[in-house]
Amino acid sequence: MYTRLLIHVEGQTEESFVNNVLRPRLHGIGYTSVGARLIGNAQQRARRGGAVPWSEVRRTVVRHLTGDSGAVSTTMVDYYGLPQSGGKAWPGRAKAARLPFSEKASAIEAMLAQDIRSRMGSNFDTRRFVPFVMMHEFEALLFSDCDRFALGIDTPELVDEFRSIVSRFNSPEEIDDSSENAPSKRILKLVPRYEKPLFGTIAALEIGLDAMLDSCPHFLSGWSV
Repeated sequence: MYTRLLIHVEGQTEESFVNNVLRPRLHGIGYTSVGARLIGNAQQRARRGGAVPWSEVRRTVVRHLTGDSGAVSTTMVDYYGLPQSGGKAWPGRAKAARLPFSEKASAIEAMLAQDIRSRMGSNFDTRRFVPFVMMHEFEALLFSDCDRFALGIDTPELVDEFRSIVSRFNSPEEIDDSSENAPSKRILKLVPRYEKPLFGTIAALEIGLDAMLDSCPHFLSGWSV
């Protein structure tokens, strides 16, 4: 069994989530080492905007898999932010745009796995790369339990507002339906002082991983957590 796991994430919020919320659970199912690594240059991306190209992520994943033959690698990226065309395109993203909601993420994950397998060669153990594409940005997970979310960021008076947002969707995973209405943008309209890495982690710890898994069907569905 492979017991070392590296999760490639897009930002500091996801990095903090992995280290503070996911890591204890993953240790509990047998992983001895769990780490998060920012893909690309997150600071430069924050200044100039734009998502990291798949070619850059692929290079990082292959380097990790090649350099540590006893480790597993995965991704935690936001479906809506993945480029569909041009040099930055992610495999399967354009096709996924035409698929039903329930099939979008898994279609991209299958293409990512296929691409890495082709790069690593025929002897590659496919269990070593388990791609994960979130249908949402991280903040969508916080709507899994609106009461604890409001409590976690010290805004109990907003619980009904949070409930109203999530009630319009089948699950929190569907909230991220545009750049203007992404979960974090909705939260910032209600809580201007919201700071993603700090508040997001505090709220996630208050909510707990089980509530997120119950409310978000695709979340970590391939990780056996």
